[in-house]
Amino acid sequence: MFNATWLETFSTLCEIGHFTHAAERLNMTQPGVSQHLRKLEQQVGQALISRLGKSFTLTPAGEAVFALGLSRRAEEKRLRDAIEADDRNAGPVHIACSGSFAMLLYPILLPWMRAGPDLSVHLEAAPQAEILAGLLDGRFDLGVLGADPDHARLEAKHLGREELCLVVPADAADTPLSFADLEARGFIAHPDGYGYADDLLRLNFPDDYPGADRLSVRGSINQIGQIPAPVAAGIGYTLLPRSGVEAFANKASLSVYQLPKRRWHELWLVMRRGRCLSARARHARDIIQEAAGQLR
Repeated sequence: MFNATWLETFSTLCEIGHFTHAAERLNMTQPGVSQHLRKLEQQVGQALISRLGKSFTLTPAGEAVFALGLSRRAEEKRLRDAIEADDRNAGPVHIACSGSFAMLLYPILLPWMRAGPDLSVHLEAAPQAEILAGLLDGRFDLGVLGADPDHARLEAKHLGREELCLVVPADAADTPLSFADLEARGFIAHPDGYGYADDLLRLNFPDDYPGADRLSVRGSINQIGQIPAPVAAGIGYTLLPRSGVEAFANKASLSVYQLPKRRWHELWLVMRRGRCLSARARHARDIIQEAAGQLR
């Protein structure tokens, strides 16, 4: 790579066309300008100018190097402008969270995206391990995890918690439900549902719960936005975090059945430690906190 100082000296010399005046512009001596020119020519391996008395013309190599100098100036100016602007409505931001929280968060992000045509928001629903890995390798600016990762390269802020819910049709809200009643209805299964069952159903039906692998399954689906749909239609029951219930379009057709023993999942906002967030990442952080506030 060419020495940036020598390249800038040469570019200024080319613009002005005079050694003495170029030295004045750069606050240097004329011998200093000549020395930078010689060193740059040594790097290039060719002469960059042809002297004509006190004036000079550029060689073909000199013209190419001058063009490079101007290009680097333009790139540096664009970089400075981007840094100084730090517009919250321009540029990319990458967020990762659970599928249920993504359903709640995304509609809140949409007005911001509509207001910023130069903004690019990337929201990824991912498993906890993938979110953690993405934060560490820089793929995600912000992540929402279910626990403080307690990692030296990450910092975490507690957002609150969300309840793990037993979701039944709206007309079943006031009917006492035993485990046998749930089995009669049948479980609407999904990839996280079996773990949720071991968490919540075992807690509340310790004498009857046989384990997730022995549940009576009425149906299964891996599209998180559609998990509550059969329950809303009166078919079966399911288990979801509160965010998955709140984000469902037809949530009036659902009811969260209050079991004697409630279970909560923590929410932590996580980012790289010591990282100076851009204006857009800071605004995304505020929106995430707003979404988490809806779960209290």
